[in-house]
Amino acid sequence: MGEVMLRLDPGEGRVRTARRFVAWEGGGEYNVTRGLRKCFGLKTAVVTAFAENEVGHLVEDFIMQGGVDTDFILWREDFDGLGRNVRNGLNFTERGFGIRGAKGTVDRGHTAASQMKPGDVDWDEVFGRRGSRWFHTGGIFAALSETTAELVIEACRMAKKHGTIVSYDLNYRPSLWKAVGGHAKAQEVNKEIAKYVDVMIGNEEDFTACLGFEVEGVDENISGIEVENFEKMIDRVVLEYPNFKATATTLREVHSATVNDWGAICWHDGIFYRSTQRERLEILDRVGGGDSFASGLIYGFLAFNDPAKAIEYGAAHGALAMTTPGDTSMATCSEVEKLIKGGGARVDR
Repeated sequence: MGEVMLRLDPGEGRVRTARRFVAWEGGGEYNVTRGLRKCFGLKTAVVTAFAENEVGHLVEDFIMQGGVDTDFILWREDFDGLGRNVRNGLNFTERGFGIRGAKGTVDRGHTAASQMKPGDVDWDEVFGRRGSRWFHTGGIFAALSETTAELVIEACRMAKKHGTIVSYDLNYRPSLWKAVGGHAKAQEVNKEIAKYVDVMIGNEEDFTACLGFEVEGVDENISGIEVENFEKMIDRVVLEYPNFKATATTLREVHSATVNDWGAICWHDGIFYRSTQRERLEILDRVGGGDSFASGLIYGFLAFNDPAKAIEYGAAHGALAMTTPGDTSMATCSEVEKLIKGGGARVDR
């Protein structure tokens, strides 16, 4: 469940000087379910909302191309031609290169998804009659409005009632929270949601900003993190939230916009599991890498119920997703498994 926006990508250029854009669909929560469907072949659906107009149907068409079920999309028919009441979100994102980091400018005021509220979705249908095994949402959607946060809590409660696994990506975005209470509000909302989560995903900044857990030795630029210090923080997290059955995060060291060290770590049942560490990974478009990590992780748990395999599938899928443009993964499951086994980048023909 989350907002799906139209991403406008200037390619190798910059938003401020672009004369043409490539259109993609994307959203922090949606990218996960899209990866599970398109890369890993699972049946998935998205719960979201659009204004009933051509832009909404363009994004719907992208979703349909990705094979994601559209039965739970809510359509708002009161678009007035201006967007006073409802509209669809736009996301202008440039990829960055070298010393110039990726940069996003989001235009999402009054969107249909941000107006979703408790009672909008028949959760008995989603989790009961349709039998959803896993429900994923995240902190971006929860930050859009008071009502989306309430809807996340409603959904998580209903998922627990039906025995559906709940995963949540904290995905802290300062720009979404600064006008509505900053860290304090982010923690108020996310601490309540965390009570219902089985698998919590987030990096060191997310756990600090959203749940109030500090990591030793992390500077104001969130660099130089020691994995052992992160593990100590997670030990404190799971004591406070004994409902967490697993937690996971990517481990990224940014040398430049196009060269990152990349890996991941997962806690499950008292044990930490680390993925293969990929030093100086070359990146084309980093947006969505963390979401693709989440989808690989979820697939690993669903397919094998094995945290060691899950963290490898997550890290490999995230790495491959960042080699192609757009928010969503273009990788195949066989490519993910080849990378896990140590396969290289020689031509395949």
